[in-house]
Amino acid sequence: MSLKAGIVGLPNVGKSTLFNAITKKNILAANYPFATIDPNVGIVTVPDERLAKLEEMYVPERMIATSYEFTDIAGLVKGASLGEGLGNKFLSHIREVDAIVEVVRCFDDNNIIHVENSVDPIRDIEIINLELSLSDLEILNNRIDKIKKKAETNRDKEALEELNILKKAKENLEKNIPLRLIDFSEDERSVLNNFSFLTIKPIIYLANVDENEVAGEDNEYVKKVKEYASRENSKVIKMCAKLESELSELNDDDKKEMLNAIGIEESGLDLLIKETYDLLGLKTFFTVGSDEVRAWTFKDGMSAKSCAGIIHSDFERGFIKAEVMSYEDLIKYGSEQKVKENGRARLEGKDYIMQDGDICYFRFNV
Repeated sequence: MSLKAGIVGLPNVGKSTLFNAITKKNILAANYPFATIDPNVGIVTVPDERLAKLEEMYVPERMIATSYEFTDIAGLVKGASLGEGLGNKFLSHIREVDAIVEVVRCFDDNNIIHVENSVDPIRDIEIINLELSLSDLEILNNRIDKIKKKAETNRDKEALEELNILKKAKENLEKNIPLRLIDFSEDERSVLNNFSFLTIKPIIYLANVDENEVAGEDNEYVKKVKEYASRENSKVIKMCAKLESELSELNDDDKKEMLNAIGIEESGLDLLIKETYDLLGLKTFFTVGSDEVRAWTFKDGMSAKSCAGIIHSDFERGFIKAEVMSYEDLIKYGSEQKVKENGRARLEGKDYIMQDGDICYFRFNV
């Protein structure tokens, strides 16, 4: 599953510090704009307490968690759609990701430069979202100009359908409504997916706060971000990127102790990874045994046969059946044998839609 999330934001809002924490890589995180010029890509492991339970039950030789990619993208500035800052290079990097994590600064610190010379997370969000919209509008206008004659003069059916869809997208963008909030049909989305529009990508807002404000009541900046996000049904994760970078250097016990001392149950980073995984429409199935317990990522709605292909193309090509039980049933009954005795194990065919937490053994023949 080669899906990835991109971390975006204005310069110096904490993107690279967050990325350091995510991947435990020492990439450049400097106090000046464009410290990150080329996108840095890292693989993140998805925290999943179910794996620990399965490891206890099967005592495998190895355990492999599921993962996906995070990309740290250079800081955007006002006018990027017109070539300001890193301009189109920045925007092209965002086109390559499947979901966006938009980092906004929600704390005051005179020692950290802000490219707009003041802290205002809503202004920052609107700068970024406007640049993404302007970039999408440019693509829409170019495409509309290209197919308009073919659609209206030649009455080409496919071109007319595409033109109407593009006009619908344009009209909404001109009203400052991002494409992700528009109620497109499946066929309409299929057409729009050909253009890698930026505002159609799902988004999470990350409110980067001071370490003294991680626990307890939200500050005024965070409240404003949450109010803004609620209007478009987007989620907000509050965290301190600097603190998360420090936590990422600790072992599990020390990390837990530090979280308890701060007064929070789960690190913001773990929460972000889980929420982004969900935002990407990703789910997890498991394969288990004494040699290996492994989590596998699949896209919500995939069939058993397609999921078998995630493990190996031969599994999909020669698919016969999938032996399936749920994680919940395995924990409830305590063993595979007990699950079977209680009639909760089943054989599923190639069209079975996989569910999160399914534990599978694929029968195949090639």
